[in-house]
Amino acid sequence: MAEKSVLVAGAGISGQGAARLLHQVGRDVILYDGNENLDKEALKERLWTDGRGLRILGGSLDMEELAQVEYCVLSPGIPVDSPLVEKLKEMGIPVWSEIELAYHYSRGKLAGITGTNGKTTTTALVGQIVKNWIGEERSFVVGNIGIPYTSVALDTREDSITVAEISSFQLETVIRFHPQVSAVLNITPDHLNRHHTMENYAAVKESITRNQTAEDTCILNYEDEELRRFGETLKTRVVYFSSSRELEEGLYLKDGAVWYRSGGQPELIGRTEEFHLVGACNYENIMAAAGIALSLGAPIDAVKRTIREFRAVEHRIEFTAEKNGVKYYNDSKGTNVDAAVQGVKAMTSSTVLIGGGYDKGVEFDDWIRSFDGKIKKLLLMGQTREKIAACAEKYGFSDYEFVESMEEAVERASQLALPGEAVLLSPACASWGMFENYEQRGRIFKELVHKL
Repeated sequence: MAEKSVLVAGAGISGQGAARLLHQVGRDVILYDGNENLDKEALKERLWTDGRGLRILGGSLDMEELAQVEYCVLSPGIPVDSPLVEKLKEMGIPVWSEIELAYHYSRGKLAGITGTNGKTTTTALVGQIVKNWIGEERSFVVGNIGIPYTSVALDTREDSITVAEISSFQLETVIRFHPQVSAVLNITPDHLNRHHTMENYAAVKESITRNQTAEDTCILNYEDEELRRFGETLKTRVVYFSSSRELEEGLYLKDGAVWYRSGGQPELIGRTEEFHLVGACNYENIMAAAGIALSLGAPIDAVKRTIREFRAVEHRIEFTAEKNGVKYYNDSKGTNVDAAVQGVKAMTSSTVLIGGGYDKGVEFDDWIRSFDGKIKKLLLMGQTREKIAACAEKYGFSDYEFVESMEEAVERASQLALPGEAVLLSPACASWGMFENYEQRGRIFKELVHKL
């Protein structure tokens, strides 16, 4: 049906990547965004210069436009229960995710990594292992990590390996998406304003294995009860990792070291004192990454060497600077409660914590309980600040203050923290409403710290 157009819904980074790929393969594209004030000319320049085969529409779509559509590529920011998607379903128009489109046109092996927390670090580490193993030309790191899968799909080859960070939003509309190696790192409450229930959220995350066969591999966290149960239902090969017990098969943390056992004696991957990544959450990321890379066929020596050399990704418990004897850490990627809990656990001294932001409909009890005498002062900003304060009071924690901006938060934290203590930005909330994204929030925090 190449005479029909493909509708790309959403003109952000994912939508632009999808539109560009479709143009490259000779398809006519309708790029649609709900923003009535869309700058169409600027958008057209970012995509391609001549604009042939491209129509850009903003505001609303009419039935006449939809009648010309073969299928729709849906950007992850658009809910699957939105009026647009409901109309598409009613008309029998298939809805694809951006990763589904990319998969359709890509070649080589694929590793897909999802989970509530740790995706970016794990994806970046696997990507670096693969790059060190097979070279930069054959390795691709894509997805929710900031590089649309569609932007590199046509560059892949039969001997390529693509490592993709996959969000729950992207998984909602996959059809044939089939990674040879999948990983679900953990499942804790997040995005419930979108998925509505934990059952729905878990099911979407676990759908990354939907098209896998007995010849494929899935990496799962043994200490996540939901994933342990899920692993028992899979027909694919399952490799577990554990931070709490020794496993007969898989990867585990024991005596300050990561071990790998597969049908025999355990092999040492590395000792935690050798790693630049710190904290229990990062040791889990290391185990998951090792399991993924080994399942792709990477030599164990390349895995060991890369893990020892690898440093933390930006915005994830990232050491920023030491000012007047106080260490500052940027954990802006701590956009949910469980991630923020891991940020607190990684601190080894009395800490001034900066938190709050957009309300995704979750509770903050686990975060407050994790303070355990370690948090000296909690500075709260954004939409959730009153909600978090009320939760803190419930547990007898009243050492909090409200601040109006990141500038005020950093300035106040610098006044409160003493030499030998730490300041941690780990918001437990999304950045929307005050910042464009968590990256911008983290960069502003770091800029302010360096100016102190």
